Amino acid sequence: MRQVLSLNQNWYFSKGEEIPANASEAAENGWRKVEIPHTYNAFDGQDGGGDYYRGKAVYIREIQRPEVPADARIYIEWEGVNSIAEVFVNGNKKKEHRGGYSAFRVDVTEELKADRAVLAVLVDNANHSDVYPQMADFTFYGGMYRDAKMIVVSPTHFCLDYYGSQGLAFQSKIQGEDAKISLSAWITEPQESDAVQFEIIDEEDHTVAECFVPAKDCVETAAWIRAVHLWQGVEDPYLYTVIARIIRHNEVLDEVEADLGVREYYVDPENGFFLNGKSMPLRGVSRHQDMLGKGNALTEEDHWDDAYQIAELGANTVRLAHYQHNQAFYQACDALGFIVWAEIPFISAMNSDPRGHENCREQMKELIYQNFNHPSICFWGISNEITIGGERPGLYENLVDLNQLVKELDPTRLTTMAQLSMLPKDSSQNQITDVVSYNLYFGWYGGSYTMNEEWFDEFHRMHPDRPFGVSEYGCEGIISWHSDTPKCKDYSEEYQAEYHEHMAKIIEERPYLWATHVWNMFDFGCDARDEGGVKGRNNKGLVTLDRKIKKDAYYVYKAYWSKEPFVYITGRRYAKRPYDTMTVKVYSNQSQVTLTVNGKEVETKCADKIFLFEDVKLDETVNCVTASAEGCPSDTVTWIRTEQPDSCYVMPVEEEDDREGVKNWFDEADGDEQLPELTFEEGYYSVRDIVADLLNDERACTILLDALNKYGTMQVKKSRLGIMSGLPAEDMIGMVAPNLETEEIILKRTNAALQTIAKKDN
Repeated sequence: MRQVLSLNQNWYFSKGEEIPANASEAAENGWRKVEIPHTYNAFDGQDGGGDYYRGKAVYIREIQRPEVPADARIYIEWEGVNSIAEVFVNGNKKKEHRGGYSAFRVDVTEELKADRAVLAVLVDNANHSDVYPQMADFTFYGGMYRDAKMIVVSPTHFCLDYYGSQGLAFQSKIQGEDAKISLSAWITEPQESDAVQFEIIDEEDHTVAECFVPAKDCVETAAWIRAVHLWQGVEDPYLYTVIARIIRHNEVLDEVEADLGVREYYVDPENGFFLNGKSMPLRGVSRHQDMLGKGNALTEEDHWDDAYQIAELGANTVRLAHYQHNQAFYQACDALGFIVWAEIPFISAMNSDPRGHENCREQMKELIYQNFNHPSICFWGISNEITIGGERPGLYENLVDLNQLVKELDPTRLTTMAQLSMLPKDSSQNQITDVVSYNLYFGWYGGSYTMNEEWFDEFHRMHPDRPFGVSEYGCEGIISWHSDTPKCKDYSEEYQAEYHEHMAKIIEERPYLWATHVWNMFDFGCDARDEGGVKGRNNKGLVTLDRKIKKDAYYVYKAYWSKEPFVYITGRRYAKRPYDTMTVKVYSNQSQVTLTVNGKEVETKCADKIFLFEDVKLDETVNCVTASAEGCPSDTVTWIRTEQPDSCYVMPVEEEDDREGVKNWFDEADGDEQLPELTFEEGYYSVRDIVADLLNDERACTILLDALNKYGTMQVKKSRLGIMSGLPAEDMIGMVAPNLETEEIILKRTNAALQTIAKKDN
């Protein structure tokens, strides 16, 4: 029988690429002993500056052959290593895996015939032109950040060598009150007398279906579940379990299992998503996989805790951005009933390297093969905001190819993509996938939040037969900043709440939106950012990066989506109030709320989700305010009445960047002057240097920024270039230039200017 043994302990780690002979040598040389999951960017990837370490590191440990039969096969599985992993056993390279978010395995059977072996993994999270993501607004944490394990199997076993998959796949078809379950399994080294048993059990552990078929390389059969209990999303996420066994005579050689949720769905362009024939407007959040002080090295418990917080919100869908997530989280989504949009990291910009597209295809295959059985996944995403880097030659064709690939691998699910807001509504890209969504930030990056509904309705009028959704929307909310008159870009908790009050309302009024996903459920690391006085993170989350504090905006959606009765008083962190009377705002999903101040009832109001109690007197210096509703716990906040406003609640205003730098040089270079040739004199900067190195030199940084701002399509600040810090400048320029002609101008003139600046001595 199969054994699965944890390999999370006893690793030694060091940055660099020199691999010692064994773990003892690593320990003697002062290497750190670490436990997996581990990332080497847990802190520098969240502290700002865009300067986190992007490079190579080595993990090494010894592995021992377990007490198993002599003919056993032994694999090592990594659930995620970002982003390139080279696996060495006893100094010999066994495998290279390019892609940081999917599982892969290595067969070490021969190496462990000697009982012990040295296992080393060379990890690299630097930029490579053939590995996605190329650039994005989040930290690319490096390391072995998901579990590692040893899998021991019989020579005859469910296949472990195909794209990290399980060797078992199934799908369901509802037939009246019953369901047909199509079952497939892939067997390594089956013998003629072997059989495969499929057993389906319900949540009460009763066998509801069973069948046996002769074993061969690929077996296919079907079973029927009578009076089937459907998987009805968050309303009733009922799961069966499919168990597959390889049997030889009177012995089970191998066994695998997976959850089965029986469901069917479709999307109507006018009325949205339907699950098992029932209308189910998809309203939820997006999620990244990192936490404060942990980076992306989360435990299984962390993943489940995230899922429970999303469930408490009342969401019924999760967009898992922007890459394949941990199996623990997909399992949580199955169990809690979330409808999942899963995607690959084809994001922001396409690299012209044709090997990059092959990497996209490989990552898509891994995503689908490794996650085919999850009932929660209903949509495969092929890209996100891919036109940030411009509509490069071949982009449309690559998107079409990815969509076709998905349809070949899994014709049972729908395809989707998340479009940049600036992509024209009539773009041909919007016709590639089954459904489409846009990332829209009116009310934050530009315009007012009332422009969102205008945009929604206009797209729907233009494309009445096209299912359309909102894949991202949101704004920053920092719990230190507060205002009685909130406005865009003040980063206050009040503006974020006001923005989401509006968005929740207009979304509820538009059933044609097939899905909407708040950006984001949690604040997340982006080392290049410096927003609202907080470095190194994106603060658009409804919950803080450490998962400790739910912002006011969280409770807006709880009022709209959750069935759990609650009341919540907003503005609690704005503790000092410089006035005698105030408006108290309460969120609740109850129809009636009563407000009490210092033990005296003030008023009982009836309202829908948002309750405003105006001209509430603050009688004392310290005022205890309580909101209550029948059938749920009350909520109490303390406010302090003061004579003067407290400046601690107002974000310091940043000075405008009025640097002129070398703009005159570029101005003088206009006209018919011939473009300079590309030269690369050693010891001087050039466009072959990575962006991070140019940003660290004031003169080089100025040249790069001024070139982009003169010839590009939008104004660029230093902090925004940080998301591309690991790219060579020539690659970054190729991604952000509006066209090929302008790309050549920026490239050659920037390089000529950089070649006049000697690099500082190390």
